[in-house]
Amino acid sequence: MRYFAFLVLLCPLFASAAVDYQISITEPDQHLADVTIRLPATQAGPFELKLPAWRSGKYQILDLANGVRRFEARLVDGAPLQVEKTEKSTWQLQVPAVGTIEVRYQVYANELNQRTRHIDDTHAYINASAYLMYHEAQRKEPVTVSLQVPAQWRSTSGMIRTGAHSFKAADYDVLADSPIETGIHQSFNFKADGRDYEVVFWGQGNFDTAQTVKDLQKIVLQASSIWQGYPYQNYLFIIHAATGARGATEHLNSTVIQRDRFSFRKREHYLEFLSTAAHELVHTWNVKAYRPAELVPYDYLQPNYSKLLWISEGSTSYFQNQLLLRAGLMTPEEFYTDLAKRLKRFARTPGREIQSVAQSSFDNWISLGGDHADNFSVNIYSEGYLVSWMLDHFLLSNSGLKANYRTLHNELYQRFGKTTAFTAADVQQIALDLTGKSLQEFWAGQVESPLELDADTILKAAGLQLSKPKATEPFTGLTVQAQKDLAEVMKVERGSPAWQADLSVGDQIIAVNGLQLQTELAERLKDFPADSAVTLTLFRDGRLLERMLTPQTQPAGNWQILPVAKPSRQQKAYYQAWLGMELPAAK
Repeated sequence: MRYFAFLVLLCPLFASAAVDYQISITEPDQHLADVTIRLPATQAGPFELKLPAWRSGKYQILDLANGVRRFEARLVDGAPLQVEKTEKSTWQLQVPAVGTIEVRYQVYANELNQRTRHIDDTHAYINASAYLMYHEAQRKEPVTVSLQVPAQWRSTSGMIRTGAHSFKAADYDVLADSPIETGIHQSFNFKADGRDYEVVFWGQGNFDTAQTVKDLQKIVLQASSIWQGYPYQNYLFIIHAATGARGATEHLNSTVIQRDRFSFRKREHYLEFLSTAAHELVHTWNVKAYRPAELVPYDYLQPNYSKLLWISEGSTSYFQNQLLLRAGLMTPEEFYTDLAKRLKRFARTPGREIQSVAQSSFDNWISLGGDHADNFSVNIYSEGYLVSWMLDHFLLSNSGLKANYRTLHNELYQRFGKTTAFTAADVQQIALDLTGKSLQEFWAGQVESPLELDADTILKAAGLQLSKPKATEPFTGLTVQAQKDLAEVMKVERGSPAWQADLSVGDQIIAVNGLQLQTELAERLKDFPADSAVTLTLFRDGRLLERMLTPQTQPAGNWQILPVAKPSRQQKAYYQAWLGMELPAAK
């Protein structure tokens, strides 16, 4: 272990908790760490240790045990134990007598974008689900974790700190939901509404640390517009800036947000970052403080199926930009632009006719990408947002503007913030309590069945209107990726002209009407009259084919949401009750 020469241990090797973990960053350039676990064996016989197959916030089996090697176990001051791997994530030890077990193994950590495990010469990101094993009978026992890291590194986590590089947690579930960031990074602290916040930046890029911390402080202060009370005293923002980095994950009282290192300067990119930060903050209540009953407790080896993931993710997406709007970080026009994009995307998603948000929630563990997803499925984020918007309208309309979707979520927090688990029946009961009207018909028609969205009615109630461009452009239903002298088909929209022309994903279009494609396909198609057929020459699996395509027309450009010219008093009141601010005048 060539890095031991400069590793420092600034905490006791093991503390007094029932289960003690130590992680030694032994060879960071090779992305390797050594893990040591000490835990009690209260009886002789088989003893199982497991590593999760997925992590919270990512409803997908990840097979995290694929990075584990060199597993060995022994009784402290005893002989090595017999070990057999009985399942991809389970190791069974044969314990001859009561005592303390010491387990050692190596972890390979070179995965950043799944936000599970990453080690290099500058830092280590440690999600315990990807590093630390547990014994099922001891999941509720207190734990400690200590790090051995290079001398110049700093360590932080949402857990309780016990030393420069050591932490403790109430149990394994808290440990698994409290990632550790250790390495060379910039750290900032602030207080807001009696809470302590830390913001950690790892990596280099075009971000402005001072402005980012200032804006995050504005965001966290808006949580009170939804919930009365906090599920945390301390909160940690971990921000990763690296080439190609993406994604974010919520945790118990922290989040990790990953962005490409040069995606912070432009206004639209920075707003995306702030929206993500707001999204993850909302999750601290909606998912961590209260979540669907099927996710309680987490089954770390098997999927926790639920039909309510659209509330967990879609409702969180619905609230994120409202926090930015109320904080003054996003203008009403920018808020409308985002909503208009969502409405246009929904209209262009054929899967909306096939799958409900409840079905999408259940199938999220096996969700697919590509055109099959858009053609036959919906997204718990996108459609969950729209169902949340419709629920907001239901509550506002049936309560005389006295209750809204924020009210409902505050009730979920007040009623289930300690027990965590809620059901669909609980959501419907809260809506009934707030409005005096049953939600059953809405639930059957819009949640359990494919969504039928009447956006114009909801917008009109708020003094807004949807505007679509009058100019038109060719519509084929194709999504292509331009390469040299060809366009490779990435998606084909169900029912579109391209679908009717029997075009397929992977087709490589090389000519239009017998002439080589030398510009973008969309631009080339503008050379022909509307609704005129063209012949596409293409390669499919090495075979040269021709397909006859007849493009249709569609509005060119983006949809817009605008205030009506003369909103009524009722529309102004609705807008105020909906977003908590006055309706801006039409320009």
